[in-house]
Amino acid sequence: MNAEAALEVIRQHLIDPEICIRCNTCEETCPVDAITHDSRNYVVDAAKCNGCNACISPCPTGSIDNWRQVAKDRAYTLDEQFGWDALPAQADLGTGAAQEIPQDIARITAEASKGQGGAAAAPWSAAHPYVNLHTLANPAVATVSGNFALTTSGASSDIRHIVLDFGATAFPVLEGQTIGIVPPGTDASGRPHHVRLYSIASPREGERPGYNNVALTVKRVTSDHAGQSARGVASNYLCDLAKGDAVSVVGPFGTSFLMPNHPGSSLLMICTGTGSAPMRAMTERRRRRIAQKEGGELMLFFGARAAEELPYFGPLLKLPKDFIDINFAFSRVPGEPKCYVQDLIRRRGDDVARLLRNEQCFIYVCGLKGMEEGVADAFRDICRQHDMDWEALLPDLRGSGRYHLETY
Repeated sequence: MNAEAALEVIRQHLIDPEICIRCNTCEETCPVDAITHDSRNYVVDAAKCNGCNACISPCPTGSIDNWRQVAKDRAYTLDEQFGWDALPAQADLGTGAAQEIPQDIARITAEASKGQGGAAAAPWSAAHPYVNLHTLANPAVATVSGNFALTTSGASSDIRHIVLDFGATAFPVLEGQTIGIVPPGTDASGRPHHVRLYSIASPREGERPGYNNVALTVKRVTSDHAGQSARGVASNYLCDLAKGDAVSVVGPFGTSFLMPNHPGSSLLMICTGTGSAPMRAMTERRRRRIAQKEGGELMLFFGARAAEELPYFGPLLKLPKDFIDINFAFSRVPGEPKCYVQDLIRRRGDDVARLLRNEQCFIYVCGLKGMEEGVADAFRDICRQHDMDWEALLPDLRGSGRYHLETY
């Protein structure tokens, strides 16, 4: 075993001195006396902290919610922390260091965003995301507070709106982030099931404002991409949950597929099926803040086989037209030609071109991987018709945090 492989890495809990208001809540809350202070800073003793997260929720500022991966024998000392004016950046631990995010999660997230050049930068005004607060070794336990059918009994897909309540456990999320669900039991080889990722479908303040909960949009998987019979482990587990059931959750994850916060920013959203989850979260965030008159346009292209199989179809129809410009594409309506999101994007070419040119417009694409090429071709055609070059524009959109793609 080489030296790098033998490196033992821990996740060290730290307090941000730039945000902390020195209210002493964390020190009073900590059950193992890992937190102390001097006249300058509140600090955490790595030798005592057991990562129980008891101090996270009571903190009024969020300064307590900071972590760094460090070599166990080089953890930040109390004296070092007492001298800080700001938190140190995450140090490079070398390629042999243990990975805090499980490899299957890293693989899934990379695969989801690799199209069109990979993950883009986050919008410049996006809120700071917290990631990997709860790990496989120490998952959060949420309680199901609701499991509602979004599709009719006659639809070809069973899609559910599932609400998970974290109670007193801190689980801060932002629109566009994902969480990991840990299905109970083992696979055919006797190994624990892999984590499955699901986009959050509720705004940052919760599905119900003031409650520590999140919503998911989950389709029951009964076949694979080739149409062969295949039972999705996590999706069927989630869809069958009853109110009051306990669920193990890891995460949250995601640092780039985030919505902008600055007034006047616009959102161009393109999705299919359960790819609507992050779009619902962003739209609901904006709806709840209508009174703030932040301005900016919302334009949505939403595709499904038919209206009865489109999640949130009814609630979307109730949104004011001057609040959001909704374009539905249905591909399996009897007696009507197939229509996909890229077809509607082309039909609205003048408005889409205007939004592409608008530096305050941020674009989000989420859904089945098969939509990537069609959406890119539609953007390419619109650019050609409006004296723009999509191949030249895309790197600029990604570099400025304006183009985000997640497909599966």
